[in-house]
Amino acid sequence: MKKHIPNTITCCNLISGCIATYFAFQGDFTLALLFIIIGAVFDFFDGMSARLLGVSSPIGKELDSLADDITFGFAPSAIVFSYLCTFHIHLPFVPFLAFIMAAFSALRLAKFNLDERQALGFIGLPTPANALFWGSLICGLQEHGLVFDGLEWVILVGTFISSYLLIAEIPMFALKFKHWGWKGNEIKYIFVLSCIPLLLILGISGFAAIIAWYVVLSVVANKRCQ
Repeated sequence: MKKHIPNTITCCNLISGCIATYFAFQGDFTLALLFIIIGAVFDFFDGMSARLLGVSSPIGKELDSLADDITFGFAPSAIVFSYLCTFHIHLPFVPFLAFIMAAFSALRLAKFNLDERQALGFIGLPTPANALFWGSLICGLQEHGLVFDGLEWVILVGTFISSYLLIAEIPMFALKFKHWGWKGNEIKYIFVLSCIPLLLILGISGFAAIIAWYVVLSVVANKRCQ
């Protein structure tokens, strides 16, 4: 019985991603983001439960990648697609370019499964972070009614940049602490402490700012180590 628990949690992640995609196509970006976050919670607990129960399996690993691509690849792509459809773009195929991000998310997840360098950190932007960035950014733009000429092209270029970051050979830190001291954890503590004012000032859009800040800090930390 216990061997089915992690896979059941993973399926809950996948279902959350499907529901998020539905709301994205309906234009309800807030609920879409909510179910992406719910999916992220399930994603956290499926791996933890597998380790605690000692029932990790190759099937679970493949299922996890599939669920992650739906929740953190296809769902945010659907959010961007639906948002781009609200603009009067003369080229009707342009919004569909948002789904390139889903393809790169799948590639990122496949690479992660084979890359043994990512035990204590990440190489490239994690898919949950990318999904959170786009979900919160679009929600913030919709909530505040922020629109300006050329915004649709900024969004499109942004999807290309984030797609690249998913597979880029850029080391990015993980919030895993070997000890609680300041030395060696400077970047992590700076990141955690800066998240609070960003959320207080920017609200839901603060999550997008946090992910962007995470990428910047990772690049800075990488430069310092070179």
